Amino acid sequence: MRITWPTVLTLARIFMIPVMVGLFYLSGDASRWAALAVFIVAALTDWFDGYLARLTNTGSRLGEMLDPIADKLIVCAALVMLVKDGTIHDVTVIAAIVIVSREILLSGLREYLATAQVKVRVSRIAKLKTAIQMVAICVLIAAPPLMPHWPHIDLAGAIGLWVAAALTVYTGWGYLVASLKYMED
Repeated sequence: MRITWPTVLTLARIFMIPVMVGLFYLSGDASRWAALAVFIVAALTDWFDGYLARLTNTGSRLGEMLDPIADKLIVCAALVMLVKDGTIHDVTVIAAIVIVSREILLSGLREYLATAQVKVRVSRIAKLKTAIQMVAICVLIAAPPLMPHWPHIDLAGAIGLWVAAALTVYTGWGYLVASLKYMED
């Protein structure tokens, strides 16, 4: 097993999750800003590890396996914590559920297709979905301390989350349809 720098970044992203979750349990604006900083660093390592792997030709099977897992874990952990603390509430919880459900469904689909030696490539729309989703989550993490200055900042984050959820359904459906030809009866 080869541990490359991109894989180290992916592992670091996984280790950031309990730090971010722990910061949600602390009270005060400082812990919220710290949770946002951890999430932003994780989101940046998501982009940078793939870039570094391509640039240095140091991709590995371990990294290929761990990268989508790390991505899904950080997003799902952030969404669960935002629902738990009430930042995501009411009907917007449905958008969070859609996003988490698609992540689980796509993980299972990728695992199934791997047995058929089929790789699921990430589409451009899925990359756009990820960018919108990450920005929306950042806005929602920052919303409570920003509310006195920007009273509707949580609404902006919720709208972003709904856009990401709509793209999630669209891309998830596309992956499912494209994979049907590889599924056995």
